Amino acid sequence: MLSDKQSLGLTMLMVAGIFSFGILDILDNFIVLTIMTLIFSAVVINIIYMKTKSRRKQKK
Repeated sequence: MLSDKQSLGLTMLMVAGIFSFGILDILDNFIVLTIMTLIFSAVVINIIYMKTKSRRKQKK
């Protein structure tokens, strides 16, 4: 999956996107919402994957 630096980069991209698209008042645009949702989902899925991976490793 994603490394820590990649997850941090995606999070920074999402924050910058929310900030800049909010200033430009285009957060209601379907394409913008779709891209932001995909970025958010990728970060959340990566967090869940890494947590379950570390738990499996501790059980062994």
